[in-house]
Amino acid sequence: MKRSTITRLANAAVVALLPLTVACEEEVVEQVYRLEAVSERDISVSVSAAGAVEPVRTVEVKSKASGEIFQMRVETGDYVQQGNLLVQIDPRVPQATLRQAEADSVLAQAQLENAQSQLRRAEALHQTESITEQEYDDAKLAVASAEASLVRAERSLEDARISAEDTDVRSPITGVVIVKNVEEGTVITSATQGASGGTVLLQMANLDTVQVRTLVDETDIGQIQPNMAATIRVDAYPNRPFRGRVLKIEPQAQVAQNVTMFPVLVRIPNSDGLLRPGMSAEVEISVGNRRGVLAIPNAAMRTERDYASAAGVLGLDLDAVRSQLEQEPFVAGSPPGETESTNSRPTQGTEFASRPAMHPDRPQGGFMGGQGRGPVVNISNDLVGGDFVVFAMRNGNIRAVRIRTGLTDLNYSEVVSGLTASDTVLILQSGSAPAGGGDAVPGGGRGMGGGRPPGR
Repeated sequence: MKRSTITRLANAAVVALLPLTVACEEEVVEQVYRLEAVSERDISVSVSAAGAVEPVRTVEVKSKASGEIFQMRVETGDYVQQGNLLVQIDPRVPQATLRQAEADSVLAQAQLENAQSQLRRAEALHQTESITEQEYDDAKLAVASAEASLVRAERSLEDARISAEDTDVRSPITGVVIVKNVEEGTVITSATQGASGGTVLLQMANLDTVQVRTLVDETDIGQIQPNMAATIRVDAYPNRPFRGRVLKIEPQAQVAQNVTMFPVLVRIPNSDGLLRPGMSAEVEISVGNRRGVLAIPNAAMRTERDYASAAGVLGLDLDAVRSQLEQEPFVAGSPPGETESTNSRPTQGTEFASRPAMHPDRPQGGFMGGQGRGPVVNISNDLVGGDFVVFAMRNGNIRAVRIRTGLTDLNYSEVVSGLTASDTVLILQSGSAPAGGGDAVPGGGRGMGGGRPPGR
């Protein structure tokens, strides 16, 4: 074969391999990063905790009268109005006492009238000096004694009348009977006379409004404030969320298994009576909500500590990157879109601090982002973001840009300043993340391969 023929074949082979080589190089570049446009989205953040439904106020119904229960007028679950008859106690002894008190009162009144008549006669005789001074004084003393006897008789009559009325136990509130402790024929003791405090007949509660008492980890409690909106779900109605608001945070913490928790009370309207005391409840307290704000994935964000290694992975000149960052001063500004249920504390310049993973022995609770329902990771005061560096594609060139972030749900972060809706950011693939750069992130991986911004 001639040399010219061999040369032509070799050149043809090289030309044929060139597209494959270029394709391989492009494939390698594409594996280093992927592009994602800055877009508007809703960012929601909530704290999740478990608790139980309980009445706002529970009343124990006792009887002031002792004796045998003659009649039970209600059963558990009955809705009664204030003043309705609940239980009737044996009235025979109180009724007999009342009749005797009435007779004693009549006798005392007659004795007083008789003593007053005697005094009038004694006054007439005393004016004519027909009786002695001592006899006149005795007549006045008899009137005073009769008046005192009448007062005692009237007091006894009133006590007997009250005792007779106490045999009818009436509802102290408008509500539902939730517990019944006695039945007809049970002999009970008085709540005012017995040393034991008396027998509890019933327990009642007004269930028009109920509450959930839940325990929230101390690392999350700083994000919760009274009157924050909350969503409550119970197993009985899995597809029907109930709306409530945080009533208060108890000042005294509770420590269980070396974990410090604070009780949080959430009030829930319950006019339809679907929520019942004792139901297990899952509470999501909304601590932040941004509507229609510019947002980027947290994996695109780098800190001052590790942006240099990311630039190296992208093949950028570090001096050029630093020069670009010097030309990108932070611009303070308010995030676009509607803001709801957010904390009022300052949001600027807060760092993202690394958080330990949730311990399996800890009670259920913690941070929730987006629409998920399971605990992800505890939140802290760094919830509202900070200052970061991203690499953006502008006019076909990669540029380092300083940004300021707002609310984050650990997947996406609100962009307060530094980027616009026309920008596109670079996200390093997990396999090409800088070695040793960034902090561990939930779900494994480090640096840009994770789900939240790395710490400083």
